[in-house]
Amino acid sequence: MYDTFYKLTGRPFQLTPDPEFYFESGTHRKALSYLGYGLAQGEGFIVITGAVGAGKSTLAAHLLATIDRQRLTAAQIVTSRLDGNELVHMAARAFGLAAGGHDKASALALIEAFLHEEARAGRRCLLVVDETQNLSIEALEELRMLSNFQLGAHPLLQILLLGQPEFRDLLQNSSRLEQLRQRVIATHHLEAMELEEVGPYVLHRLACVGWSGNPAFDANVFADLAKATGCLPRRINQVVGRLLLMGAVEQKSRIEPAMLAEVLDDLARDGALTDADAPAPAPAPLIAPLVDSEVRAVPQAGLPAAAASGLAGLQQAVSGHAEQIVELQKALLELADMPAPPAVVPATDARLEVLEATLGALHQRIVSLEARGAEQEQAIRHVLTMLIEWLESESPRRAA
Repeated sequence: MYDTFYKLTGRPFQLTPDPEFYFESGTHRKALSYLGYGLAQGEGFIVITGAVGAGKSTLAAHLLATIDRQRLTAAQIVTSRLDGNELVHMAARAFGLAAGGHDKASALALIEAFLHEEARAGRRCLLVVDETQNLSIEALEELRMLSNFQLGAHPLLQILLLGQPEFRDLLQNSSRLEQLRQRVIATHHLEAMELEEVGPYVLHRLACVGWSGNPAFDANVFADLAKATGCLPRRINQVVGRLLLMGAVEQKSRIEPAMLAEVLDDLARDGALTDADAPAPAPAPLIAPLVDSEVRAVPQAGLPAAAASGLAGLQQAVSGHAEQIVELQKALLELADMPAPPAVVPATDARLEVLEATLGALHQRIVSLEARGAEQEQAIRHVLTMLIEWLESESPRRAA
């Protein structure tokens, strides 16, 4: 309805992913850098995670819309809670293979034959698996087995995994996924957009459907919108779609903050925009796995010696710090599990005081180490950002 009133050629704020409306925010630009590096390697797994509505599926749709189909054959599956056998059959069907029945061996044979045929035709294959947080460890292991297909020394299948933060945690912390974790060559976590990107995001999507300034937006609308949606693209689409609908119903040519406040109240009453939609804070993982996974995504060849040395030093320092935290946490747990001394024995009172003092000292030490770890992680991310920008510059590309 609002598209007709405002003379738009389409509805720019649909909730389904559409590569035509792709907006390259800072975090999406970094994700594409990691994707580009990972695809250039032609093997292993690329992992992109992010909160609900952060734009993972839109990023994947943009990638699939822009790849060279003469050089890369790509297929995509959106998973529900599949077991290993079902996932293999889904992968076969995604590549257009008729894998009938429930025989996993037959489906694997079809996939392998297809991958060999594509390789002989000079094409690599990419499988995009969305919503991977729904997969069991057994299903993820089946994906790892699919990545084993080779022609001589050349891998035949590369896999892009898209998932919510809980998948990132599972991949980092599960001992059962060590083999898969070793095959991840690039990883990136999509953050929310920056506050100042919300306005350009909205106007970009409007421009894609012929917007020419009607409706106009009050300058304060975008700041209020950013605060209310947490700068997540899908939540922005949800709110702005309702906002434009209100504008069309009331025949408004200018969107005001009061209109946005009314829409937000309506959505809150309907339960359509609740805190449950907001990204939950991820539990603090050990620092070392995070550093290892992200540093592996940075190509080392051609880096300035100082940068390479700095990365190695930072990784070693933070890895040692993580081990210290683990040891202190174990000590705390051991002390906490000790039986409480009887209150009637004076000697145990003194012992209890000593234990409490020890616990307090250990706690302070952990707090201090965690603070230092946060600073080191921030420094590492800063170095990684500068490296990505350096890699994206024109001169290194010519040198490569």
